[in-house]
Amino acid sequence: MDLCAADPAATVFVASRVREGVLQVRGHVLGWLVGGRLRAMVLCGANVVPVGVDEESVGPLAEHVESRRALSSSVFGTATEVGLLWDRLRPLWGPARDERMDQWSMVTSTRPSSLGVQADPRVRPARPHEVDLLYPAGAAMFTEEIGYAPYQGSPARYRAGFVQLVAQGRSFVVIEDGRVVFKADVGSVALGVAQVQGVWTHPDLRGRGLATGAMAGVVEHLLTHGLPGTTPGAPPEPVGTVHLYVNDYNVGARRVYERIGMRRVGTFATVIL
Repeated sequence: MDLCAADPAATVFVASRVREGVLQVRGHVLGWLVGGRLRAMVLCGANVVPVGVDEESVGPLAEHVESRRALSSSVFGTATEVGLLWDRLRPLWGPARDERMDQWSMVTSTRPSSLGVQADPRVRPARPHEVDLLYPAGAAMFTEEIGYAPYQGSPARYRAGFVQLVAQGRSFVVIEDGRVVFKADVGSVALGVAQVQGVWTHPDLRGRGLATGAMAGVVEHLLTHGLPGTTPGAPPEPVGTVHLYVNDYNVGARRVYERIGMRRVGTFATVIL
């Protein structure tokens, strides 16, 4: 975790998977050691995520990643590291569906209320009986963002992911007249950072200010209450920083995040395979 702790916001996805036990699964994490010390690593699964990768380590790491194309749907992380790794993988893995090389990495540790931003009081953690309202909204968001549906045929496996998020208290919603009009999920949490993903506003309600108040509500909740403990009876897990990344061309979303106090601290990149 020391490698991730050097930049907790940028590495929270990997740090979260390490906490969840990914190191116990042989071959899921590739490491580059110098003098017995871990200097770089690549998480290899559905997502390929480099941490600490540089000109020296990228060649040897890429050689081991090359054989995992069939398992992977994306490469993401800081733009510099993704660029280095993708330059090596592209000749074998390309062409990609899309290369998004300028995504804003944004954080806040300030409650929106202290900035005079009013949170939508309807924002709350989703409840177990609402999963069947929630996962279609998630699928709509995914399809709009990525360009293809998150599942084919039965939605059971995709739905199960939302069952888990809801059980962990990591899915936030505004529900109005029996439909989800806003949702956002915490996909990763580690090192005091919660990474928000899957932000979606119902298309019929966009442009009305709903997202600003709703996102303020999500951030306010996370910074004030944290997240439920990872085991029954455990105390809440404090959150000191909220992180997300957003496409540079999504000006509307960027403005929402800036209004609630988020600031750009770096650049991410995502290669969609």
